[in-house]
Formats: sequence, C-alpha cells, structure tokens
Amino acid sequence: MTKPRLWTRDFITVSVVNFLLVLVFYLLIVVMGLYVSRELEASASQAGLVVGVFIVGVLAGRLLIGQFVDRLGRKRSMLVGLFVAFAACLCYLLDAGIGFLIANRFVHGFGVGIAATTIATVVAYLIPVSRSGEGIGYFSMSTSLATAIGPFIGIFMMQHGEFWLILALCSLLSAGCFLVGLLLNVPESQQDPLATAQRGFSLARLVEPSVIPICGLMLLLCIYYSSVLSFLNVYAAERGLSQAASLFFVVYAITLLVSRPLSGRLLDSRGANTIMYPCFVLMAAGLAVLGLAELGSHVLLAALLLGLGFGNMQSSTQAIVIKSVASGRLALATSTFFIFVDSGLGFGPYLLGLVVPHTGYADLYLSLGVLTLLSVGVYYFAYGKAARALG
Repeated sequence: MTKPRLWTRDFITVSVVNFLLVLVFYLLIVVMGLYVSRELEASASQAGLVVGVFIVGVLAGRLLIGQFVDRLGRKRSMLVGLFVAFAACLCYLLDAGIGFLIANRFVHGFGVGIAATTIATVVAYLIPVSRSGEGIGYFSMSTSLATAIGPFIGIFMMQHGEFWLILALCSLLSAGCFLVGLLLNVPESQQDPLATAQRGFSLARLVEPSVIPICGLMLLLCIYYSSVLSFLNVYAAERGLSQAASLFFVVYAITLLVSRPLSGRLLDSRGANTIMYPCFVLMAAGLAVLGLAELGSHVLLAALLLGLGFGNMQSSTQAIVIKSVASGRLALATSTFFIFVDSGLGFGPYLLGLVVPHTGYADLYLSLGVLTLLSVGVYYFAYGKAARALG
C-alpha cells in the first residue's frame, strides 16, 4: 500500500516559515540582555525583564489565538502574527528608551505566539494522520536548525558588528517570513460547533483539557531542560569547558536532525511507549553526564544524550497531542501543548535559579537527572498506561 505523500509544497513552505520565525526569536534572545546592559546601561532587573517579557507575550498570544484560530481562519491568523512580529522588529530600530523596548518585546512575543501556534496547527492538518509522528519529526527539524543557527549568528554579529545590523537583519528575515507565508495554501474548516456554542469564561476555551496530563509532563521536562539553556555557559566557564559548551547546541541540533525522522517513524509504527521510555533514560543520562563533566568530550556526550532523549520526547509528545484530539479541537490542543512548553522553558530558569545557591550547578544537573527518571511515573499515568492497553 502506497504511503500518503508527506513532502508537499505546502509542508515545505510552512517549515521554511517556521524556521525563519524561530531563527529571529533565538537570534535576538541571546543578544538582547547583553545589549540593554551594555548599550542602554540598564540594571540587571531591567535586562531580565527585557528578556523575560517576550515569553509572557508569547504565552498571551498562544492563549488568545488557540480559541479563535478556526474562527478567524488559519492563514489569516498566521499572517497577522507574522506581520505583528515583522512590525515589532522594525520598531526595535527606534531609539525610544528602555520602557518602549520592554513594551515592544511583549508585542513581538505576542506576534510570535500567534504565528507559532497557528503554524503548528496548520502543519498538523498538512501531515497525513498515518505519518503524524514522522511528519512532526521532520517539521520540528526546522526549529532545531533555527535554535542552533540563530544564537551562532547573533553572537558572531554582536562580536564583529553594530547592534543595528542585527536588528536590520531580523527585520529583513521577518519580512521574508511574512512573504513566504503568503504563498502557503492552508486547509480551512468550519469551527467546532461545540466551541461555537460556548459563551463566557470556560477553561475549555483557553486550553484543551484532554491533553493537560501529557502536556503537564512536558512542562516538567522543559523545566529540567531549561537548566541547560540558562546555566550551561556559566557552569562550563567554572570548569574550564567553555570551548566545548560553544559546540553543545551544534551537536544537539545534529543529533535531532539524524534521530527525529527515525523516532517519528517508530512512533507511527510501534507506538509512543517505544520512544518515550528509552528517552527518559537517555535524558537522565545526559543530565548526569553534564553534572559529572570534567572534559570537553563529556559536555558533547551530554549534548548527544539530551538530543536523543529530551529532543525526541518533545516531538513525540507533540505527536501524541495531535493524535489525541478530534480535528475540531486540534488548534486548541496545539496551543495548549506550546503553552506548557513555553511555561517550562520560560519560568524554569527562575525556579531553578532559586535552587542553585544551595546545590551548585553540578549537583543541580545530577538531581534533575534523578527527577527525570522519576517522571516516568508521570508519563505512565498521563498516557503510557492507556497506550499500552491499546497495544
């Protein structure tokens, strides 16, 4: 029997749009705090606010668009988000003070939240149901590449050029993102009549209740992984491993590029448990190796293990969410998934930062490795038990 086609023109187009959107996000996030501290002479709290308010904007955008995307239209919603993100990039070029910059960061995050949620919803409709795990694996590679290339470009340009050049590049990339988005043919459908009938405040209008358990697991895993995003460079500097740390996300991205297509096909053919249980062990091992690292090779081994573990759990969990809901609830379920992911990555560094003074970085990573193993129980009751019963 012939497999339904995955690599359509629209699937490639939406992957390019996602790559450019995420590239600008990560390019700016690694340089914005340093810029406001050095160039605007902002306080540490102001610099932290400039970085963190972006995540707040993303969450606000996701919460809003999740319940309206099918009512407004998927392509229209995506283009609105992309245009807001592009306009915000242009506004970065205005020298209007720290207050304006903070407000603009929120607006930028808001636009990214709307666009990213809609893009994830659109790609879920473009991927054949029988190849959802494989398709999500390939699509998420666009994010993986952007998270590796974006920070590299940002740091390189910060070291060798003026900050306004970074902003000009981000504006150009955002414009290209919007223009490519215009070429996308998006499948539209009528809104779920049950959702249309609801009035007033309802939890079911903000998040998809049926996927909260598995998304809650992803929240925990993202909190654990946020320790790598936030503290790796400081920890590596303490141990004289900064050179290896600079290659960490390159190895992580390459690992995802190689492993995600395979893990996606296995998920479709053998079920989620085949992927998820080994990935818990791999992620825990990666955090433990990082906590015990004494050589640069240890840091790179940790990147490999975390890419195989956390990286594949992230895409697999997204595929689980897509498979768990009816078509009419897909937009809200996708929004719910990314709300939990963003919350873990956004607020995790603050929560773990409260622990670091008492444990140090090495013991923190070792402790998070243990917690990752214990989280197997959360997965079992959230989804693994039901998946096993289905065979």
